[in-house]
This record gives sequence, C-alpha cells and structure tokens, in this order.
Amino acid sequence: MSNPSPASGRSLLYLVIAGAAWGTAGAAASLLFLASDLGPISLSFWRCAGGLVVLLGVLAVRRPRGPRRPRPSAASLIGTGLMFTLFQAAYFAAVRETGLAVGTVVTLGAGPVLIALGARYWMGERLGRGGIAAVVGALAGLAVLVLGSGGGEVRPLGVGWALLSAAGYAGMTLRARRLGRRGAGGDPLITTTWSVAVGAVCLLPLAAVEGLLPHTAELGRVLWLLVYVATVPTALAYALYFTGAAAVRSATVSVIMLIEPVSAAVIAVLLLGERLTGAVVLGTVLLLTSVGALIADEARRPVDGPRARPVRAAQSAAR
Repeated sequence: MSNPSPASGRSLLYLVIAGAAWGTAGAAASLLFLASDLGPISLSFWRCAGGLVVLLGVLAVRRPRGPRRPRPSAASLIGTGLMFTLFQAAYFAAVRETGLAVGTVVTLGAGPVLIALGARYWMGERLGRGGIAAVVGALAGLAVLVLGSGGGEVRPLGVGWALLSAAGYAGMTLRARRLGRRGAGGDPLITTTWSVAVGAVCLLPLAAVEGLLPHTAELGRVLWLLVYVATVPTALAYALYFTGAAAVRSATVSVIMLIEPVSAAVIAVLLLGERLTGAVVLGTVLLLTSVGALIADEARRPVDGPRARPVRAAQSAAR
C-alpha cells in the first residue's frame, strides 16, 4: 500500500504561502497608486524587472544542493514565460474594460475550470465527486467574496480579456504539472527567472506608452513598495508556486491559489480600513473550507510521478 509523500505536504504548504503572498500584492499596488501616478502596466513591468534582479542575485550566490536537476530547454522556459505574461497583461486589460470585481471573478473563476478540464484530458487527473464539490464551493465563495459588496458592470470585451488571462494561467499551471510528472520541471528558481524576464521584455513597450517612471513626492515610499512587490509576491511567491505546481494535481493548485483574494480581503480590512461585510465573511468561509477539503484530499494521495516508477519497477522485479 502506498503512503502519502512528505514532499506533497511541503508542496501544499508552498502553494498556500504563494497564494497568501500574491494577495499582498493588491494592497501594495493600492498604496503605490495612492503615492504616485504609476499605472498598472508599468507596475507589472517593474514587478517583473525587479523580480528578475532579485532572482539573478539569488542564483548568483546560491550553492547547489543535492543532485542536479534536468534543465528544460530555452524554448520550454520561454513558453512558460509567455503564458505568465499573458496571464498578467490580459488580467489588467480585463480590469480596465469591465472593472476589478468582474475581471477578478471571471479570471480566477474560469482558471480552475479550464485547469480541471485540461488535466483530465491531457494527464488523466480525476478530481472525483468530492473534488468537484470542493471546486464548486470555492468558486461560489470567490463570487460571494468579490461581488458581494457591490457588483461591477459586465462588458463582453472585458470578459474576453479575463478568459484569455485565465487561459494563460491554466496553461502555465498545466505545463508546470506535466513537466513535474515527467521529472523535467527543472529548477523552480530558473523557471521563475525566465518567466519574469520574458514578462519584463514583453511589458516594456506597453509600460513605456503608459508612463514608465513614477512621478511622486514620496520617492522613498514608492521605491520600498516596488522592492516589496518584486521580492515577496513575485520572486518568492512564483518560485514557491512553480515548486508546488509540479507535485500537486493541477485542479488542486488552482483552487489553493484562490487564497489570494482571501489574503487581499483580510489585508484590506485590517490595514487599509475597509469595512468588514457579511459577504466577505461568507465568501472567506466558503473558500477556505473548500481549499481545506482539497488540501486534506491531496495530502492523503499516494506519491506519483517519475520518483515512484523505479520503486514499482523494483517491486515487480522482486516478484
């Protein structure tokens, strides 16, 4: 009988931390927008560019540990980076066209559905009835949490951008999981470095049009916030995300990452003075209950992937 893998538990923890860190990016962005005239595309560029500097510094001083991991091809890394860029840029376009609430619900709501379908079709990953119920509960919680305090205007173009963003997110997640199952995921830090590098290159022209440099009377505050955004919700969070996504079922990854809006809502209430509403409480409870159910189910699953194959082969040979 197979036992759950300790590595799976670490991967789940990495994903929870990454989702919570992503949620802090919204609060930092709000403070940046208040302190300067920096636009969302320019902020995304500086997020990627700053994250690239941080990651290159970490790679320069890091000492290799354990066996050397296989390195994906440059084309594979660029592909992941393009999906990352699509996810980021299309989301901001959706927010601009149809508002934050609708753009967030469509993007984060469509992501788990696309990922579950893709994982079932390409990798044979099944959620089961309990998993499907958890996904539905998480999506319901997301809708209540984000739309409950007052919905936004639904515009077809904005919804289209949000679906495109969800497709980029789904592709990025499925790709990480598929490579992880084949033992070809490589070093998560290198994957993250390539992703933010591709993002910075692609976003630079758009940021230049929007206005690359912030105009502010609080330059020190703006710089510290940019350093935070580049370090915690970008370099750290995406490295943890790519680590966890390689070892955990794709649909589970997508639902765990819905911790992001919960984290953002908690920060908004505690630090930014926003009002705590019944919708925030109900949406948070629904989301966290669903996430907890999927985490418990994932933790009970036996280890799979290339690491398990030699063990099974040896057992067969012993017979």
